Amino acid sequence: MAGEGKKSKPKSNEEIFNGFQVLRAEQRHMANKLSEMEVELHEHKVVIETLKNVDGDRKCFRMVGGVLCEKTVKDVLPALITNNVQINKFIDNLNEQLTKKGQEVNEYKEKFNIKIRGQEDHALNAPNVESEHKTRTGNVLVANPM
Repeated sequence: MAGEGKKSKPKSNEEIFNGFQVLRAEQRHMANKLSEMEVELHEHKVVIETLKNVDGDRKCFRMVGGVLCEKTVKDVLPALITNNVQINKFIDNLNEQLTKKGQEVNEYKEKFNIKIRGQEDHALNAPNVESEHKTRTGNVLVANPM
């Protein structure tokens, strides 16, 4: 029975394609989360910069879990700075994971010789595209008014 586990049938094209789609979906999910966190980081920076110039005893409102809470600036500002640091760490970690996932996708493409339509064709035809544009510039369509 142990020998059966080592003998695996070669993957079908559909299984290879599905595996590739899963990897790309994971990569897209990470990229979306990264952009979402970068927006969150920017919002935190704007609020921190604004609150630095405000009196510490002034009241402000903070949304916590969908509930708006009344607090003072001196209570909110340290929490925002801590959140900002944590978001930065998370973004750095997510960038590393995204890079690794990109390498994993590329290795998978090479392993199973996957070619993406449009990317390969476009790269090969790039010099021809420029020459086509040069020959097309002389064509003019003129409408005759009646």
